[in-house]
Amino acid sequence: MTSAPTPGKIVGFWRDAGEKAWFRRSAKFDESVRIRFEVVHLEASRGNFASWGGSAEGALALVLLFDQFPRHIYRGSAHAFATDGLARSAADRAITDGFDLAFETDLQPFFYLPFEHHEDAGSQARSVELSTQHAERSGRTDYLRYARLHADLIARFGRFPHRNKVLGRVSTAEEIEYLASGGFKG
Repeated sequence: MTSAPTPGKIVGFWRDAGEKAWFRRSAKFDESVRIRFEVVHLEASRGNFASWGGSAEGALALVLLFDQFPRHIYRGSAHAFATDGLARSAADRAITDGFDLAFETDLQPFFYLPFEHHEDAGSQARSVELSTQHAERSGRTDYLRYARLHADLIARFGRFPHRNKVLGRVSTAEEIEYLASGGFKG
């Protein structure tokens, strides 16, 4: 970013990008996130913007910086997941404060995705619960479908097989077969 980062600029960028960019692999979009927000992501990961967590917009900005932006900036590398713990912590506080409900239903799931991205059964259960509530509020079931898919993967494998290569983990024969047969690849 060329000017001082603010939660409004971060959330505004994400809102303007929209669903067509959020969950699609696009080198162009990844590069735009990197150029605009890599330095901000790194500063946030060092705790420089912790006070943002005290407002709904600031909390969402932190969750995006810790969870979504690194997945675009560092796609294909272990660093894409390096700030997942910070994302869960920020999301947990925000949900406790009701900040997720301060946003339109299209943005609410970004508070829930840090739990869906965690290789932990408890986080997966929370993700499914939050996504179920979101589906009831919004009428949208796509986020719930993916939450269940992630929970099923953790129940089956104890981890996400599609992350094994970038995290330097050895895949089991079952994981290799799952991925080779068209299983979820992130």
